[in-house]
Amino acid sequence: MTYLDHAATTPLRASARDAWLAASEEVGNPSSLHAAGRRARAIVEDARESIAAALGADAPEVILTSGGTEADNLAVKGLHWGRVAEDPERRRLVVSAVEHHAVLDPARWLAAHEDADLVELPVDPAGRVETSALADAITAETSLVSLMWANNEVGAVQPLGAAVDAAAALGVPVHTDAVQAVPYLDVHFHRSGVDAMTVSAHKLGGPVGVGALVARRGLPLAPVAHGGGQQRSVRSGTLDAPGAAAFAAALAETVEERAAERTRLEALRDRLVARVRAAALDAVPGATATGPRDPAQRLPGIVHLVIPEVRAEPLLFLLDAAGIAASSGSACTAGVVQSSHVAIAMGWSEDDAACTLRLSLGRTSTAEDVDALVAALPDAVARARAASAR
Repeated sequence: MTYLDHAATTPLRASARDAWLAASEEVGNPSSLHAAGRRARAIVEDARESIAAALGADAPEVILTSGGTEADNLAVKGLHWGRVAEDPERRRLVVSAVEHHAVLDPARWLAAHEDADLVELPVDPAGRVETSALADAITAETSLVSLMWANNEVGAVQPLGAAVDAAAALGVPVHTDAVQAVPYLDVHFHRSGVDAMTVSAHKLGGPVGVGALVARRGLPLAPVAHGGGQQRSVRSGTLDAPGAAAFAAALAETVEERAAERTRLEALRDRLVARVRAAALDAVPGATATGPRDPAQRLPGIVHLVIPEVRAEPLLFLLDAAGIAASSGSACTAGVVQSSHVAIAMGWSEDDAACTLRLSLGRTSTAEDVDALVAALPDAVARARAASAR
């Protein structure tokens, strides 16, 4: 199989598997006071220290979660509730129109059920938030700003610094979903100036089912779930010692190789775009590679295509039959191919937004993977176009 869906999930690293297996040999609830519990707790706290060091944070700021979706919900709902409890006038919630659904959906839920004043910031045709809109949207009544570090569909790196500057002037906390950014960009929590940051293990070679919300101490963060009061009484639940250990191991290895991997994937991405365009896109009128052209404003491994009149679902099935794993965008919409809200926000029609293809590279990607895609894509595009026309 040629795996070109690293933005959805990445292969498990050997270091993460080894760490999980070693930690799983221990028995004991990390909240128990006996020796077995203390040993399990030590595994969790060692992992928390390692995760914090890799992300430029302090260990008490790392709140372990079941993954990115839970961390995003905790940030959006928890921060909004916490801020409204301090000041009922702070009901404005500012997000970008291209956020992952793990941010957009809880924000829209708050608007629908709790009368939050939701602002969804527009983006330019490359998928980046317009900084002028940022400054206009943030007011003294804003509860929080949530702006992803880098987009998961088109790879656009967002102007996070501008958001931090605009929000700081009014004392507004900023949350960022850094799930896609951590494997490839210089993500440092303290230097970034953000107040909360989401990270997920399975996007960087760790296991599925573990992640973290890194949250500044003193942040008014209300719990989304209630229970045993673990982790600052913000995120209750028995701590997953093996998952935390595996997360820490994968993250440490990712950060160590990050600069070299970014350079390698930039070159591989350029090769992919050039060869795909020559092999297939010239035969499809209007086909476009989207996202920023400036390498500094994009993730190195994501290629996002809009191929008008070629709907994503038949194209993905045909590529899969040829041994190519790809996606139409986010893989988190219950397995259903829908029009991309990111492409629509970038100005594409709803029909064209249903004709997207995301090819995402990662640490196991090779030039041979590019060759396999190029060999399979022209026939898949032609057959999918015929199927879409029926």
